[in-house]
Amino acid sequence: MNSRLIACVMCLAAAITQGTRAHAEPPSVAVQLTRLTAGSLARSIVAYGRVRAAASGRRTVMAPASVDVAAVYVRRGEEVAKGARLIELLPSPRTAAAYARARSALALAEELVARTQKLLAQHLGTAQQLADARKSAVDAHANLSALRALGAGGPNVVRAPFDAIVTGLSTTPGAIVAEGATLLELVRPSRLVLEVGLQPDQAAAVHRGDPARITFIGVRRTLSGRVTLRAAVVDAASGLVPVEIGLPGGRFLPGEAAEVRIETGEVRGYIVPHAAILVDGRGEPYVVQAAGLKARKVPVKILAAQGDRDVIAGSGLDASQALVLSGNYQLDDGMNLRVPRRAEQGGR
Repeated sequence: MNSRLIACVMCLAAAITQGTRAHAEPPSVAVQLTRLTAGSLARSIVAYGRVRAAASGRRTVMAPASVDVAAVYVRRGEEVAKGARLIELLPSPRTAAAYARARSALALAEELVARTQKLLAQHLGTAQQLADARKSAVDAHANLSALRALGAGGPNVVRAPFDAIVTGLSTTPGAIVAEGATLLELVRPSRLVLEVGLQPDQAAAVHRGDPARITFIGVRRTLSGRVTLRAAVVDAASGLVPVEIGLPGGRFLPGEAAEVRIETGEVRGYIVPHAAILVDGRGEPYVVQAAGLKARKVPVKILAAQGDRDVIAGSGLDASQALVLSGNYQLDDGMNLRVPRRAEQGGR
């Protein structure tokens, strides 16, 4: 009986001793460390836009005079070869009447020239009268030629001036259109660009020739390009500054949407994995460094991001101290760190 009681007392004492010892040891958190390394990443601006024709690759076909649309041979979105028939136009009654008057005026002017020449030969006219008659004939001929060039003399088939895509069609067969009205919009497939819009403060950092990485949405095509134009005005409709990115050789469709990352220089600082950055209760970013085997929280600024890496800066950063990766979200200032020996040696 006494021996059993003694054994129980000894077990209880051992348990109390172990509990006291455990209570006396400060808690620690198992973590993974990595070096804090200085370096740089490309500074970039991300924007979204669509494929459009450059200004030099657009052509608007307008009615040369008041005309009737006799036939339309193409549809919107159709790709046509140079010289292909686009649309057939007939002079409107008003234009046809103007052409008839011009022909009549030319005939009368030429008849006046002939009559004045005969009178001059008979000494019944003057050289000045002949000069005036010839000038009237020249003017009448020029007027008729201009109307003929506008298609006033008969049917006029408009043909594609180059290999093109029809991006706009503003008329239908049988329509009567006024002089200068838009009939068709054409673009050159070989002169397409990616047009994006940037906020004015972003656009200020972009220059012609800056490299860009283009990722087409939906098909996940990624290509390299360069900035070919950074406008010096703000678009009134969008409030953004237009920027054009040149596309490499290949086939693109007007209207295709893409994301572009424009590189505008380099950002230097400390390059860290994105997992190393935490956010405090006020929304401010920070990292945890290992001061010996004690945690030290350091406020930082994120200067740039690229993939799973960030460039950070902060007055409290110490390049001689390792950076805490896994387990950092559990830490507060002064907490003990527990690192596997191999990891601890590699992080210092």
